[in-house]
Amino acid sequence: MYSRDPWGGPLEIAAAAGGGGGDSATDDDRSRNLQDLDRAALSRQLDETQQSWLLARTGDSGKMKKRYVDLGCFVVSRKIFFWTAGTLLGFGLLIGFILLIINVVPHRHPKPPPPDQYTLALHKALLFFNAQRSGPIPKHSNVSWRGSSGMRDGLSDNAVRKNLVGGYYDAGDAIKFNFPMSFAMTMLSWSVVEYRDKYDSAGELQHVKEIIKWGTDYLLKTFNSSADTIDRIAAQVGQGDTSKGPNPNDHYCWVRPEDIEYPRPVYECHSCSDLAAEMAAALASASIVFKDNRKYSEKLIHGARTLFKYGREQRGRYSPGGSDPSLFYNSTSYWDEYVWGGAWLYYATGNSSYLQLATTRGIAKHAGAFWGGPDYGVLSWDNKLVAAQVLMSRLRLFLSPGYPYEEILRTFHNQTENVMCSYLPVFRSFNFTKGGLIQLNHGRPQPLQYAVNAAFLASVYSDYLEAADTPGWYCGPTFYSTEVLRNFARSQIDYILGKNPKKMSYLVGYGSHYPKHVHHRGASIPKNGVKYTCKEGWKWRDTKKPNPYTLVGAMVAGPDRHDGFKDERTNYNYTEPTLAGNAGLVAALVSLSGLKTGLDKNSIFSAIPPMFPTPPPPPEAWRP
Repeated sequence: MYSRDPWGGPLEIAAAAGGGGGDSATDDDRSRNLQDLDRAALSRQLDETQQSWLLARTGDSGKMKKRYVDLGCFVVSRKIFFWTAGTLLGFGLLIGFILLIINVVPHRHPKPPPPDQYTLALHKALLFFNAQRSGPIPKHSNVSWRGSSGMRDGLSDNAVRKNLVGGYYDAGDAIKFNFPMSFAMTMLSWSVVEYRDKYDSAGELQHVKEIIKWGTDYLLKTFNSSADTIDRIAAQVGQGDTSKGPNPNDHYCWVRPEDIEYPRPVYECHSCSDLAAEMAAALASASIVFKDNRKYSEKLIHGARTLFKYGREQRGRYSPGGSDPSLFYNSTSYWDEYVWGGAWLYYATGNSSYLQLATTRGIAKHAGAFWGGPDYGVLSWDNKLVAAQVLMSRLRLFLSPGYPYEEILRTFHNQTENVMCSYLPVFRSFNFTKGGLIQLNHGRPQPLQYAVNAAFLASVYSDYLEAADTPGWYCGPTFYSTEVLRNFARSQIDYILGKNPKKMSYLVGYGSHYPKHVHHRGASIPKNGVKYTCKEGWKWRDTKKPNPYTLVGAMVAGPDRHDGFKDERTNYNYTEPTLAGNAGLVAALVSLSGLKTGLDKNSIFSAIPPMFPTPPPPPEAWRP
């Protein structure tokens, strides 16, 4: 049977004459004959494929091998192959030589951009807490004119006999007021929880953690922190009441803390819900800061639980009328501390019972959540309601726990936005000085501590909104962007840093023009080896000369309602700094510093278990 060869000829090979198996041709002869037959069959024009097939069998095959390189997938000209390979090799050697030069030859790195004014001010403001330390001063302290002091606190009071060494002096005197001190530690911890990365990039994370731990270590000493149930708290060390005559105490005497020899009584309270709940907030918030130190964090949480339980069971204010605390840091109620402390304990533990308490309508009502009043929206060491509402709004924005918390959380969220509206000058809820300082204390002295707290709340809430992909909020029918809030916060901090009619920085050590007569005993008396008596120290208080030491980082009380300021040591309404004021300033500065935002969205929720909204109760059974 015959078949066609695709190249143009039959596939059958003719047999030799005689046929059969008697073919006398050898295999070589047949092979040569095949080649002759194949060439003879090419009587028509061949396509390229056929020509290439035949070329491999011609005498030119050696030349083809010399002119082309077979790379498997395709065939290329040897000339092109060697040219390409040489070019690639040359480029490789050149790049390698350049990299060698870069790695071997020394070169200068470009300088990082200079820190912004808020970061520079942050470095200063944190130093104030070093100058306020009581107890043994660490060797690495950068306040050379301060030494160990208060080394017998608590132990010298025979009625108490408790080690209360440590903590911080509140202001220019040497009294340790635990109520505002706890608030200061809570504010610092809150700022670290929200802006840990910003502190780290500024090189201040370890520093601020040391500051907080110095405070919380002391607070743990003021009650039996290892017990589950307590019946008292040391609320204050030192005495300031001078109305009973010229008895030596922390306000009558003007001596360096290191030279104190007069008695320092301890004030204990047995029913102090406000102090207990504020201390619980301080320890609970700090437990989140120190979550990488599990043992210490758990110790703080246990202390916070014990304090809050005590504050709930033993109802009462820590500063009843006539007591020494009532003269200086009088607490108006404890209901706001219940919401504040409950919120922080929920974040620290994830225990929903604290959330239930913080969102209880009756407690919120007693705290003033449903009425206005002249001080509504003003955050201070006394009133934490607005801060608690901002903190609870965070929960609704990011986790939205739903029923049964949604109703009160929505109320807190709405009221938070109303407070933010009240900070804007257009709404005239608060007066502003001509220089632009908000008068949250209605023209009374020492306005800066309230302004910095408002600046922090505005800045952190604007970061909450942006992190929740919300561009702003409504004040009535008008929509305002988050940048409006941040601009308000900047305006207040800028005023403090020198953008005011006096062109004065109210942060000591920042800029070239700042108060030189700060109301502060340690900074105003030279460390000259002389121990002055109470009255002998008055000459340093009353002198017109500047302080011998610069109290770097201290934010003074601030100007009056007309932007006026008197740099007088004897007038504490202008020149005295406080722990609570500086804590609010630090929080505002870190919030505004560096990048536009740097909020840590999730760390605060680390103890909260996965949350699924609780379904509402079923409707009542139908009755005919």
